[in-house]
Amino acid sequence: MRYDLAFFLCCCKSFLGSSTANEDDFYVLLGLERNATPEEIKRAYKRQSLQMHPDKLAQKGKVVTEEDQSRFTRMKEAYDILSDQHKRETYDAIGERGMKWVDEPFSLDPQELAHNFAASSTLDRSKIFGIFVAIAIVLFLLPILVCLQVDNVFGKHSSWLAVLTPLWVWDAVILLYHSRVIMLGPIPKPDHIPQEEWVDPLPMSKRIFSLFRFLLVVIFEVLGALRLDKHIDWKWSEIFIPVYIWETTTFYKKWPIARMKIVTVEDLETALGKSFAEFTAAEKELISRRYSVVPSTSCPEFDVAHKVKSRARQDLIKLAFRILFYAFLITELDTNLDWNWWGVFVPFWIMSFCICCGNYQSFSEVLAQAAKKDPETFGFATQTATDTVDEENPSTTATNYGAVGADGEATTEKAAESAVPPITPEEREELRGQVMASGSKMMSKCCSQAFVLLIVFLFVGKIQGAGYSSIWIISPLLIVAGIVLCCLGCTIFCITELPQDMSEFEHNMGGAAAQSPQSEWNYGAGYTAPPASSNEQASSFAATIIAAAQAAAPSSKTPAPDSSTSKATWDPEKGEVWEDNKNTSSEASSTPPPETAESKPLIPPLHPHSPAAATSTQTNTVIDLLDDPPRTEAETAEAKSQANDNLSSSLHELD
Repeated sequence: MRYDLAFFLCCCKSFLGSSTANEDDFYVLLGLERNATPEEIKRAYKRQSLQMHPDKLAQKGKVVTEEDQSRFTRMKEAYDILSDQHKRETYDAIGERGMKWVDEPFSLDPQELAHNFAASSTLDRSKIFGIFVAIAIVLFLLPILVCLQVDNVFGKHSSWLAVLTPLWVWDAVILLYHSRVIMLGPIPKPDHIPQEEWVDPLPMSKRIFSLFRFLLVVIFEVLGALRLDKHIDWKWSEIFIPVYIWETTTFYKKWPIARMKIVTVEDLETALGKSFAEFTAAEKELISRRYSVVPSTSCPEFDVAHKVKSRARQDLIKLAFRILFYAFLITELDTNLDWNWWGVFVPFWIMSFCICCGNYQSFSEVLAQAAKKDPETFGFATQTATDTVDEENPSTTATNYGAVGADGEATTEKAAESAVPPITPEEREELRGQVMASGSKMMSKCCSQAFVLLIVFLFVGKIQGAGYSSIWIISPLLIVAGIVLCCLGCTIFCITELPQDMSEFEHNMGGAAAQSPQSEWNYGAGYTAPPASSNEQASSFAATIIAAAQAAAPSSKTPAPDSSTSKATWDPEKGEVWEDNKNTSSEASSTPPPETAESKPLIPPLHPHSPAAATSTQTNTVIDLLDDPPRTEAETAEAKSQANDNLSSSLHELD
């Protein structure tokens, strides 16, 4: 199998999923085995064409349908794939869906990819996580080896050239990439772009220039390793010669951009006295070298050009600080001045402070521009002239009367000057987005600078003579990498697929609600008592009292039977009785539990001599009689009679 296919399968197999029934097998469409030879594929295609071609079907007198045409098209597509050896290997490895993803990465549905990943196996997910772990190891292997070499873990006679082996491997890979880019040659012109408008985005001069800058870095690395191993006895000022040249090329790149003038097409047409379409190719080339031409000052191209120019100026300022730092560093290394290392890194401290201040200034400018357009939203609304307070008499309000307008209303000059034209909701949202983007950029820059400063503090403290291990210098990076890997691991292995049928989810939620304490307060919900006769009033009233008492002590209740399969009736002797809908009765005792210390009374305590207290006593008698049901018919009849008498007297007193 090709290496690119193996890597693709390792990374993306979990997103592809298994082949479905809707995906046709190309070998089945042609009637072939998977080990078929190219000659067998050609013969199978000819055979299937004689049977499936629309013209052949029409000659046989059959009406050609869209299904027949679609089936022939699929068969021809299968032949085009299997007849090409390269495409056939790709199809055998990743299938039709994988080929479509390779050719058109954005053609697949993101929801489908997420569904496939959620349904993938643990092995496929482990491969993806293993790739992230391997990347972390490759990135941190070199810093860890350097720290161990500084701490003399490998011994005093260990070589820096051997310790920096991962660096040489990286340099070889990058050098191979630059060589491959140069060997590609000029980029061909697309068909839809005219020849006079085509500009190579990566000309050969830029490719060679990038290779030259990279070779300067490699030369400096080799010279530095040789100097540390004492194979050469050069001064550090000589070792840094490639760095000087590299910074000179940086100045050569950034200086013209920093001095670039941004002009509009209208300015050029006014200066040259003719339209932009009449400019010759030589004039356009000369203008492009000295100016950045944009359609207008309000177009997005103007903002892009302004950002490029500002970034070039910032790079030149950083270059100046770096040159000053190189001067301090080389002086400390080649002389016996014995400077403090915290002082050697002063240019770095100043540069970090300037970067934070520059980002804050940019955010303030964006916020001020937004406040001018929408003062109320961004909290910069100013007081009008009619709301100004007199300095001599603060209790009075100064009012500046101006001319009378056309509508008869008095106006003031300050109010007219401070009037801001209203903006649309879309423009307000755009301003908010710009302010939030600028604020996020400022926070990210400041946080990144603080992170870099932490690492540099640890580095300077170590070379100044601190006793901690060199691993502590890269410990912030290791901690961040560990947190990122943990988050990736949780994300990769914890994603699960939600059930397609939400009825199971609703059933589980219903079961949980039935077991919750709140559901106990709905005990007997859905039950409708039958109409009570005059002889059953006592039983109905007692049933109401018992239900309320049960609601007052929910902790002692047992869950009610399923109302979907049973129904409830009230029996004055047996209490609440549940009967199955299929004429299969099942009894459930509803006798209230004995009162505990934690039970709260349903009715607050009453005065013992009040009529309400007497009524409550009689009601409790009814409940007590029902709580202890008689066992004989005579006792039952006597209990009913006593309950009816007590209930009648209670109702009479309440009336």
